[in-house]
Amino acid sequence: MRSKTEPPIYYTASPFQQTVTTLLVSPTLASGLFYAFQHSTAPGKAVLFSLFVGSIFSWSVMWTKLRMLRVARQQTRMFLEHFRADRQPLRIFQSAARFDGAPLFRVYREGCRELTFHLLGSPEVDETFRARLEDAPKISPSQMRAVQSAMERAVGETALKIESQMIVLATAVSGAPFLGLLGTVWGVMDTFGDVANAGSASLTAMAPGVSAALITTVTGLLVAIPAMFGYNFLVTSIRSLIVEMDNFAAELASEIEHRYVDHGPKPSLARR
Repeated sequence: MRSKTEPPIYYTASPFQQTVTTLLVSPTLASGLFYAFQHSTAPGKAVLFSLFVGSIFSWSVMWTKLRMLRVARQQTRMFLEHFRADRQPLRIFQSAARFDGAPLFRVYREGCRELTFHLLGSPEVDETFRARLEDAPKISPSQMRAVQSAMERAVGETALKIESQMIVLATAVSGAPFLGLLGTVWGVMDTFGDVANAGSASLTAMAPGVSAALITTVTGLLVAIPAMFGYNFLVTSIRSLIVEMDNFAAELASEIEHRYVDHGPKPSLARR
């Protein structure tokens, strides 16, 4: 224990702690961006407006794609449960059930339409579909290749649809920092030009121009960083979905070939 005669001990915060405390409690922090925007030049405001529009587009794409992926996962899970509950490949197609939003269902539908066209001469489903299907002859291996081509085409078209608008995020990730840097360099150039014309260089004269120049870089990073995380997450999820479509197309082709393809008579083993 300290004696009563000992002087009190004062704890001095480190410079880093003082800086953090100032940033957290200072009421002028929020007004810093507004101050910089007020002193921004016309080119700087044009850059900020462009970044703002790009941010709206990137966030809208991320929100739309996330909702699409969530619906696709839910519908795909329901579709696979129905498909694998009954190993009859055409059962869902015959019942006219729909799983809108499931990429695998689109692959399944296109494969079944091509298969029924070769089996029955028409992809339409009516009251006589089941009876005609039971009496239909099997298809040849060349016709099976046409069915596989239809499923591969459906996989490619669906993948293009899922990957659409991802260029917006890629552009925001790569272009926003450079656009912000352009605004900063332009603003600093204007600031030094004004200082040269005034004939005097002081911190008071340069501070408004420099702060207005730096806000474009800050805004560019605020646009690019969320877009980068969203782009990486979406690309990984989309690639996983495309691989899942490829695997399902192979699974469906195997089921169709097992039930509906006529490979001809098997060659008999030669007797010794």
